[in-house]
Amino acid sequence: MSAPPLKKPVVTEREARQVAEAAREQDWRKPSFAKELFLGRFRLDLIHPHPLPTDEAVRRGEQFLSKLRDFCETKVDGALIEREARIPDEVINGLKELGALGMKIDPRYGGLGLTQVYYNKALALVGSASPAIGVLLSAHQSIGVPQPLKLFGTPEQKERFLPRCARTDISAFLLTEPDVGSDPARLATTAVPDGDDYVLDGVKLWTTNGVVADLLVVMARVPKSDGHKGGITAFVVETDSPGVTVENRNAFMGLRGIENGVTRLHQVRVPAANRIGPEGAGLKIALTTLNTGRLSLPASCVAAGKWCLKIAREWSAVREQWGKPVAHHEAVGQKISFIAATTFALEAVLDLSSQMADEDRNDIRIEGALAKLFASEMGWRIADELVQIRGGRGFETADSLRARGERAVPAEQMLRDLRINRIFEGSTEIMHLLIAREAVDAHLSVAGDLIDPEKSLSDKARAGANAGVFYAKWLPKLVAGPGQLPRTYGDFHPAGHPDLSTHLRYVERNARKLARSTFYAMSRWQGRMETKQGFLGRIVDIGAELFAMSAAVVRAELLRTTEGHGREAYQLADVFCRQSRIRVEELFGRLWTNTDDLDRKVVKGVLGGAYEWLEQGVVDPSGEGPWIADATPGPSEKENVHRRIR
Repeated sequence: MSAPPLKKPVVTEREARQVAEAAREQDWRKPSFAKELFLGRFRLDLIHPHPLPTDEAVRRGEQFLSKLRDFCETKVDGALIEREARIPDEVINGLKELGALGMKIDPRYGGLGLTQVYYNKALALVGSASPAIGVLLSAHQSIGVPQPLKLFGTPEQKERFLPRCARTDISAFLLTEPDVGSDPARLATTAVPDGDDYVLDGVKLWTTNGVVADLLVVMARVPKSDGHKGGITAFVVETDSPGVTVENRNAFMGLRGIENGVTRLHQVRVPAANRIGPEGAGLKIALTTLNTGRLSLPASCVAAGKWCLKIAREWSAVREQWGKPVAHHEAVGQKISFIAATTFALEAVLDLSSQMADEDRNDIRIEGALAKLFASEMGWRIADELVQIRGGRGFETADSLRARGERAVPAEQMLRDLRINRIFEGSTEIMHLLIAREAVDAHLSVAGDLIDPEKSLSDKARAGANAGVFYAKWLPKLVAGPGQLPRTYGDFHPAGHPDLSTHLRYVERNARKLARSTFYAMSRWQGRMETKQGFLGRIVDIGAELFAMSAAVVRAELLRTTEGHGREAYQLADVFCRQSRIRVEELFGRLWTNTDDLDRKVVKGVLGGAYEWLEQGVVDPSGEGPWIADATPGPSEKENVHRRIR
């Protein structure tokens, strides 16, 4: 008999931070280009020469991409999926037959064993045909059952579940709850030990693939007891287990074909053999899985950028205003240049991060997070610019365009579909904080005790001594560097090409400036640094721009030496870097000149009702109901809307 479910945890801000900190990977066993960048050290040697896949990886990947492209062109009707808000069963079954469910699964378990690079190319390809299909496949493999089992599963678990995931079974990842998002310390779903089983109770929200999944990764809190460490723990759950109910299929502004729902777990018995890793390791497993799992979102953004560039090029060449194609008007031309240059940079960031993941020579936790952050923000801007270029037609639906005899270009759908990427798998705001924490890790490791109110005076004294030694060695290195020498990185200025060496020198100089700015901020705010989210966000955004510039330059040189588009690649990299440098200068200026303090005062006034008069004169079209749905554990009172693919 299981114990009654635990009450929803009530935690302080400090306790929540401690839970998140405990889930972090604490060690840096391998070098990290991005980590070094935030410390003011431009380690070009970590990314150049650009890592490359093996010949066998290319052969296997290109072979699958050829089959997948044919399938997308002949079997996938993206407009139908958008209209009906559902991926047809025959399409999903066709993907299964292709082996698309097992792209990242080792061949020994029936998978294709594709590299991260080709997995992302496949997601970009299929996502261009239907973004909903891209989400189905990435949720299944990037965060669903296969990836955590690959990293943390036992041999027995891999033998049991991976062959199913490779060919027949769709998986989903269940972490979020109606009142728990990026703050897992308040996780309310419980897993109570009972003999050789755990009994799960709780409600999970936004379960992508949950409506059609056969297997679930569920995060639940194990209560601490004799023989049980307790803590947030990961389990593989069979969807057809008694007590699992999909209570609702959610609908969204975009990605209308995704099978995302609300799943209730009531007295669901899960064998201890289905626990992934030890008790209490659930969040660490989730975060580690996301190190590479987040790269699926940049893949969709790269696909969107490529398509937006194609449509912008074709449309702007035929649409005339004032006697010439709109592309020849500077206001429109600037948008096209932004789309082209940024798409080049997005692909550079994605391919570099993915190849680094395959190579496994570097720690890419920051690179993967930066790729997700940068791509989701820039992908959205690219789509928005395409809608603006298309004008009224960009706002009109593809079906409406088709009905009146014009090409059915789904620009407005692209804008809707991409919007979620700024929220999926860590919102932009959460990504800022996550990356900022990693970026200042070196500082906290030597000086963290100085700003920790719970540390003793002796601990603070010891930390002060350690910090003195660290900064005595580190700070002088931030004064001068190779970025100040005019001929540094001369290999990136070949004859007849734009000079990209100047951009690498800019990155080197501004990496040191970024590190100095972080140090000044820590000196100024000390323990309050973690509350300066506006400042930290700008620090991270500067780092993202510097990383993207580095990736774009290195990719341009790779294409110059290996393919036939070197001159064009150099031009795109040059334009992107010049655009990026403008953004970097603005961000540096806003580090110290901003409205952060005033904003906090206004927010206090808004929440206190001081500006309610400003809300008068409108009608609220919202429906009735609570802001957050009731998630009290118990048996389901709704029909199970889970459906099996036939």
